[in-house]
Amino acid sequence: MFEAAEIGHRIDKETYDARVPELRKALYEAQYELRQQGRFPLIILLNGIEGAGKGEVVRQLNEWMDPRLIQVETFDWQTDEELARPPYWRYWRRLPPKGRTGIFFGNWYSQMLQGRVRNRIDDARLDQAIDSAQRFERMLCDEGALIFKFWLHLSKKQLKQRLKLLKNDPQHGWRLSPLDWQQNRTYDAYVQHGERVLRRTSRDYAPWYVVEGADARYRSLTVGRILLEGLQAALRMPARPRPHPHGAPLTASLDGRGLIDSLDLNRALERDEYQRLLGAEQARLAGLMRDKRFRRHALVAVFEGNDAAGKGGAIRRVAAALDPRQYRIIPIAAPSDEERAQPYLWRFWRHIPARGQFTLYDRSWYGRVLVERVEGYCTQADWLRAYSEINDFEEQLVNAGVVLVKFWLAIDQATQLERFKEREGSPFKRFKITDEDWRNREKWPQYIDAINDMVDRTSTSVAAWTLVEANDKRYARVKVLRTLNDALEAAFAREVR
Repeated sequence: MFEAAEIGHRIDKETYDARVPELRKALYEAQYELRQQGRFPLIILLNGIEGAGKGEVVRQLNEWMDPRLIQVETFDWQTDEELARPPYWRYWRRLPPKGRTGIFFGNWYSQMLQGRVRNRIDDARLDQAIDSAQRFERMLCDEGALIFKFWLHLSKKQLKQRLKLLKNDPQHGWRLSPLDWQQNRTYDAYVQHGERVLRRTSRDYAPWYVVEGADARYRSLTVGRILLEGLQAALRMPARPRPHPHGAPLTASLDGRGLIDSLDLNRALERDEYQRLLGAEQARLAGLMRDKRFRRHALVAVFEGNDAAGKGGAIRRVAAALDPRQYRIIPIAAPSDEERAQPYLWRFWRHIPARGQFTLYDRSWYGRVLVERVEGYCTQADWLRAYSEINDFEEQLVNAGVVLVKFWLAIDQATQLERFKEREGSPFKRFKITDEDWRNREKWPQYIDAINDMVDRTSTSVAAWTLVEANDKRYARVKVLRTLNDALEAAFAREVR
């Protein structure tokens, strides 16, 4: 793969000067068309041999295009804030919005290659990192992103020549870094593992382009031309192609009953028993959150359920047990303009807590396979692929030490109607009932189908759903607290094994 980049291409100055004005004009026009259409972001990954010109390429692109529409991100060193969260959090929070360009130095490929070359990870861990990168990029492309991946290459001989020249150059010697010298010592291993990564991650939706980096003019023109042609083609395309959706039902049940239908919604607690159990579970939660072992974890609780199922009341009882500095409640409503300009999961990634913190999501990423599915706010292809994207997202959280607990609070139609009428008649609760709530009642069967599919496809060994019988609010609140406590204790127990 890399041999083709060692031919020794050269562009003379006259040819370069003749080609640049036209290329620059076309890139500038394409960049503004990208902004005007606002349909997708452009993401550029720069990897390769140290000294092959990655920094020079970025400077050239900033000169040829409008730098105000380009955000350059580097990920060489992880901050304390990043170390306290799942690895991909640092990339999610810096994704460019639709209509803009992001250039990523030191991206996920740099991290995995450096880890393998320095023997911090073995081949099996490298393969896991490769699979994670492919899932991430596929998700970004399915959300509309246009990704270019460049590997700027130097032969071993060219690298040594560069190091020698810079070492003896008093004006430019400062450009040499410890990473350059390390690259010289580990060149063979870096190329070996790099070729493995490129072979496995060059896909039709995000291919690699290997560019010879020895000649600056050839390198710049090649990168510029590839970007221009790919961007122009994407801008001409009226819509990104989508896979043909399946028409068959997802959850097959011979008797027509799903998990939600099988719940015993008559479970209840008497007031005295409720008060006793509530106080005990709240005290237990407060103690677990103060436990020093919690500093190695974060806690995420997802609250979903039928309208008027009591999510807000359950969240208040959880919060009442804690110091307000320990938790954040994230209410999820219709996405803002800023959120619509990003991939679907972006607005949830940005709120993932650091270790020692607790985030409660009042509704969540499951909106895509519930309300968006039923109301037609996204395509069938979008919500069908969301199941695997959500499972992958949750697995990343758990692998990073997050204790993830997911609640579905279920009530029957009669109880919902009773609560709706109670809200309408109360001056303190009237704001909780909207015309949309009444419209959703008319689609009860469609929502039940969506809920059953959701539980069936996203209740995994990594992140199982807890179905809460919520006709009786007291019973539901105690079950929520007890489940959170059991999950934390189980996570602490696993540390001992």
